[in-house]
Amino acid sequence: MSKSAYEVLETELMGQSFRWLVTGAAGFIGSHLVERLLTLEQEVVGLDNFATGSPANIEQVRANVGEQKSQRFRFIEADICDLDACHEAVRGADYVLHQAALGSVPRSVADPLLTNRANVDGFLNMLVAARDARVKRFVYAASSSTYGDHPGLPKVEDVIGKPLSPYAVTKYVNELYADVFARTYGMDCIGLRYFNVFGPRQDPQGAYAAVIPRWFETLCQGDAPQINGDGETSRDFCFIDNTVQANLLAATSSHPEAANRVYNVAVGGRTSLNELFHSIRALLSVSNAQVLQIEPVYAGFREGDVRHSQADISRACELLGYRPVYSVDQGLAVTCDWFLGLKR
Repeated sequence: MSKSAYEVLETELMGQSFRWLVTGAAGFIGSHLVERLLTLEQEVVGLDNFATGSPANIEQVRANVGEQKSQRFRFIEADICDLDACHEAVRGADYVLHQAALGSVPRSVADPLLTNRANVDGFLNMLVAARDARVKRFVYAASSSTYGDHPGLPKVEDVIGKPLSPYAVTKYVNELYADVFARTYGMDCIGLRYFNVFGPRQDPQGAYAAVIPRWFETLCQGDAPQINGDGETSRDFCFIDNTVQANLLAATSSHPEAANRVYNVAVGGRTSLNELFHSIRALLSVSNAQVLQIEPVYAGFREGDVRHSQADISRACELLGYRPVYSVDQGLAVTCDWFLGLKR
């Protein structure tokens, strides 16, 4: 069987070291990117202000990769809203993987100014710094929220609707800015529209925690999770390893049509919240049968949320060589093992 594009890339990277800047390096996605790059013996600079990221994630990355590979990692505690810090961090970088942002639709509804500052002002700072440093490619975290109220399924990159939240507006503005910088300054930019990424190290705490870690945490504590709406809302949940793959392929793809586009990053399926709850409960019941007695509590629909979301991933497959390795069920099993290990 021939190797996948990602397997080929991993082999190539092991033989040639580049310098990568990962913003939001202490966050869930960012820390996984840092860890994979260090495992592949790359030079990595991480930037984070710990607004939502955690020092524990950085410590875990260092522990996982070992002392020798950790020597290839430099961490800078700073804010992307500080242009000087952005310039310092990107100096000498070949590739930028820009993950730093304030996520969460509800957070943006509660404080649109704060979300705009990080996601628009900070994003523009990073674009300017990357332009000045003449990086090979600028890959940034876009969002499936950009599809807004467009009802079509699956979601195709070139067809979007009106944004339904301040967060969605900021992520769409990122795409517009990246496109303008590509046209005006000749930069190579790629946006990755993430669809509900999940996996180990995702924070279950806080008012804006993502649904999967929050439900694992709640059920582990013997409590009933809350489902917003009737539970038939569906999402295209994507395990973190698939997301890491997409980032590395996007940064390095030599396909002549790959650059200056946006790509859906998902598995191309749909899982309802009810289905998700039953899957998580079943996984946890293997070690604690009493979990099967817990039923969810239903509440009202959440402001700014879309009803259904599913990605067409054909563009990423064709131009980047993306092939999601983990299904939702496989990813949930790995995530469950992590949560159970965390609780022992």
